[in-house]
Amino acid sequence: MWIDTHCHFDVEEFAHDRTQVAADAYAQGVEAIAVIAYLAKYWPQLLSVCQQFKQPQLLPVLGLHPCYISEHQNSELAQLEQHLQNNDCIAIGEIGLDTYVAEIKQPEFYQKQQQFFAEQLALAKQYQKPVVLHVRKAHADVFKIIKQQKFSEGGIVHAFSGGVEEAKTYAKLGFKLGIGGSVTYPQAKRLHSVVNAMPIESLVIETDAPDMIPMPHRQENAKYTRNSPAYLPSVAHALAQAKQLSSEQLAQILWKNSCQALHLSLKSRDF
Repeated sequence: MWIDTHCHFDVEEFAHDRTQVAADAYAQGVEAIAVIAYLAKYWPQLLSVCQQFKQPQLLPVLGLHPCYISEHQNSELAQLEQHLQNNDCIAIGEIGLDTYVAEIKQPEFYQKQQQFFAEQLALAKQYQKPVVLHVRKAHADVFKIIKQQKFSEGGIVHAFSGGVEEAKTYAKLGFKLGIGGSVTYPQAKRLHSVVNAMPIESLVIETDAPDMIPMPHRQENAKYTRNSPAYLPSVAHALAQAKQLSSEQLAQILWKNSCQALHLSLKSRDF
């Protein structure tokens, strides 16, 4: 029924109960989870976790996250290419640009961010893989690099934080917008405007677990701050209300959107 297009299911926060969380997510209709990388040293763990579950199916996405740019080494781009040659991942991510964090927007680090983004886009183009983008306060530069690279494989703009015009530009470039727990926040007015303005065919849903816990679960678990892929239906419910669709209608559309964005040919058990 549902695909969680962005989750960090390999991280330590899930180490003690990963099997139970997977079972809970599957029971909530989550049939597939894209497990997103951020540092090369954790890629082996991510790939190992993805091989451990069939329900839900775990889909590995490997890449070098811009917020950790100070730790990335050029040699890791060669490692990424080796994984692409082995067909170890369905997409490259999360990659992109971030000027929200003060340290990494300094010229030295921002130049390195742009280099790593461009080189990972080039690899995605070469191996015909979509990308999962992380972009904060850097949309114009992301557009520029995508166009410079003539990148046309598309993908997902994770936790989209731009405005309506930027959303339309991503859609023209072949990207879906990742909508997560923040769509359940009353104060997220800008995101609500984007959701209302964009056609449902441009959207996918995600949890970004263990981060971005949806509002209903925040209220239920005031002292428990870990998000879960099992909470994805809360995001879906908020989106269904915003777009005036039934859960069944939304599920079918989002399944198709997610498969398009990530170049998948998955079949749902429900339709």
